Amino acid sequence: MMDWSRLISAKRFGLEEYHVERHENRSEFQRDYDRLVFSAPFRRLQNKTQVFPLPGSIFVHNRLTHSLEVSCVGRSLGNDVAKAILALRPCLQHTYLPEIGAIVSAACLAHDLGNPPFGHSGERAISTYFSEGGGAELKSRWFAGGQLTAAQWEDFTHFEGNANAFRLLTHQFEGRRKGGFVLTYTTLASIVKYPYASSLAGGKSKFGFFTTEEQSFRRIAEELGICKKSDAPLHYARHPLVYLVEAADDICYQLMDIEDAHKLKILTTAETKELLFAYFTPGRRAHILSVFEKVSDINEQVAYLRSSAIGLLVQECVKAFLAGEQSIMEGTFEGSLIDHISPLPAAAYARCAKLSKEKIYCARDVLDIELAGFRIITTLLELMIDAVCSPEKTYSRLLIGRVSSQYNIMAPTLYERIQAVLDYISGMTDVFALDLYRKINGNSLPAV
Repeated sequence: MMDWSRLISAKRFGLEEYHVERHENRSEFQRDYDRLVFSAPFRRLQNKTQVFPLPGSIFVHNRLTHSLEVSCVGRSLGNDVAKAILALRPCLQHTYLPEIGAIVSAACLAHDLGNPPFGHSGERAISTYFSEGGGAELKSRWFAGGQLTAAQWEDFTHFEGNANAFRLLTHQFEGRRKGGFVLTYTTLASIVKYPYASSLAGGKSKFGFFTTEEQSFRRIAEELGICKKSDAPLHYARHPLVYLVEAADDICYQLMDIEDAHKLKILTTAETKELLFAYFTPGRRAHILSVFEKVSDINEQVAYLRSSAIGLLVQECVKAFLAGEQSIMEGTFEGSLIDHISPLPAAAYARCAKLSKEKIYCARDVLDIELAGFRIITTLLELMIDAVCSPEKTYSRLLIGRVSSQYNIMAPTLYERIQAVLDYISGMTDVFALDLYRKINGNSLPAV
């Protein structure tokens, strides 16, 4: 059974020996939030695809706006859960439990930092390069030479943005300080949605940390008292706050994708309103219609419907968390919070998910950006991995010379060199990746 007083710690990863209680206006978890906002990887999210192509004549969400919105919803979820738990157990008032809103808000900002350019197609491009593409052809040679282990290979064939975010936040890149972003243990644990090694991912292709960060996660889990999920050495239960981060993400991407699709005319106004009205009881629908009598702008009406649906889902997920708190603390809770909401909003959410798969994620513009992203990332991977495998080649030296010194591209082991390539490519924005691809292919030349 996990313990709230231990699960929420202000100890900072990489600065453990300097851990002291500070009494200032900002809590340690608010410092985490601020540190993320002012970071370069967070700024780069403004030019990373969420779902729809960037840029466009109609403003739609990118990874940055998505992360900010998820953070807002996460703060509401955390604050509401904290108030409810404290009302039942006032003895926790003097722990860090009142800070849950700030912790979840910071974790939500960080949850997509490890995603490569071009949305989820970027993740698939990296994984399939190793499972089906050029990397797969080199596998036997790498294994025969003892250059890679089976566990390391699993890291590549199941490449996961969530695991990459944990690496980005904790890894000491060249010339950087120990501990990466030096975030609190609890904020770091709150972003690990799949708290097990890649070797345990199976057919899900989801895991929480690469081989290089296994000991880092183990240290955090043991410090916070996160319970083990099985006898496997690196298979833990989720930190309870992960459920709130996941719920905030689930709520935002589902509803904001519907709103974006309406703006792009993929969905009609009638379809959009029907989807969103389905969340509400007849009484609540009547109230919303009375608001529409005062607000005639169609986009504003859709925005009001969307915000009302978000508010409803926040309430539902808070109730689901509180109802399942014991099993969450025991590490036995199954599924997400969305899976445990009331029947009416659950049915409406399922309809939104179904229509999104049928009409939004299969829209031509969405598929076009995925196809282009797949090609760009695959090409960059092929060239960069060939370069780190054969650094003596003239062309390899040119490519390697272009990589920032923070990436240890000439590390002593092949695994570390490939990881450095993945660090470099996954950190790119869509525009940077496209520009590099064009230059490499001779389609774009620098100004002279």
